[in-house]
Amino acid sequence: MAQGNSPQKIRFAPNGALYMAPAPTDGGSSPSLPTTVGDGTTAPAGYQALGYVDESGVTITPTIETDPVPVWQSAVPVLYNVKSAAFQIKATLMETSRLTTELFFGAEWKPVLDSEGEETGVYRLDLSSTPDLREISLVVDWSQRDILNRCVIARAMVSDRGAIQLQRTEANKYELTIDALDHRGGLGYVLTNDDMLSSGASAAQYSDLAPGETEEPPEPEGPGPAPDDGGEAGFLSLAA
Repeated sequence: MAQGNSPQKIRFAPNGALYMAPAPTDGGSSPSLPTTVGDGTTAPAGYQALGYVDESGVTITPTIETDPVPVWQSAVPVLYNVKSAAFQIKATLMETSRLTTELFFGAEWKPVLDSEGEETGVYRLDLSSTPDLREISLVVDWSQRDILNRCVIARAMVSDRGAIQLQRTEANKYELTIDALDHRGGLGYVLTNDDMLSSGASAAQYSDLAPGETEEPPEPEGPGPAPDDGGEAGFLSLAA
């Protein structure tokens, strides 16, 4: 095995959950954005769980689109300029509930009333020809044993929906693509109690090494990552 390779640094996501809440508003009563990794099972304060997700799990896609900058003196670009950035979450929800169906259809359930104004036990969801786009706040948790991770998107909207297939042998599924919106100059952030700062030099640090120079190999690790000792979680900001 090559020097510096470590199978203890390979990660999986056998456990996870999706949570949503109203998007934060200036002067509003929206829940505070999470700043810890949580315990891997409990929803952040003010957020609600979206329930089971199908076996494909959750897809997290950060995207940066760039334009090349060509010059007269070179046949290749001399640098690239950022044209756009995006941060996208895609998941297929398995539970049929008020929360998941209202998010999928973009409308609210209301009770049907009889002629005397009493509820009939039937509920109606009206699909508008000019729907209002709803902003939400989204949290994605995933974990492997004691390693806890949390992705927080302060403001987001559903940008795409899949078809519901009504079949005899298949459960109803609600496929959603959710895109982050700008929130105070950021798209979101990732929290972890995985010790990222002891995992070697960053990409920026490697750019400072002289030609042919390599970072000193890390000290041998133990059998696996240490559990969270209650200290602060690592923080990765995804800037807009």
